Amino acid sequence: MRRKATIALHWANLVLLILLVAGGPIPALAWAFVLSGLGMCAIAIAGGLLNGPGPKLEGALRTAHPWLSRGMYAALAIVAALTAWYMLGGRWAGPALVDLYFYLIAASSLHAIFHLWRHTALGDGALRRITPKALHSIL
Repeated sequence: MRRKATIALHWANLVLLILLVAGGPIPALAWAFVLSGLGMCAIAIAGGLLNGPGPKLEGALRTAHPWLSRGMYAALAIVAALTAWYMLGGRWAGPALVDLYFYLIAASSLHAIFHLWRHTALGDGALRRITPKALHSIL
């Protein structure tokens, strides 16, 4: 159940983030992003990370992998929490919310490229871990 929820929230976060980059903090999208982002982070905090470096990832990347994952979760949590704060009327002196969405999607793009590389170059099945089973036949 935890894995299915994480997979569903992972892809919901991506779609919502793309929509927020395109249109800004539209209330329904913003609140859906807050719930999906903080929900995914809550699952990780309560049950730990579901991902791992896999047996074929070696060296510095193997050592960095759990910290990079934690960093992605932290970035998601911060942007989701700031979105909630903004929607509740809060303001801050930092970057605009749409800029934070752009930064998060840029980090997400690097995250995706890394896992595409793992899946193709290392052949470690990295994409199978996070895609719904219905898509495994095309991987």
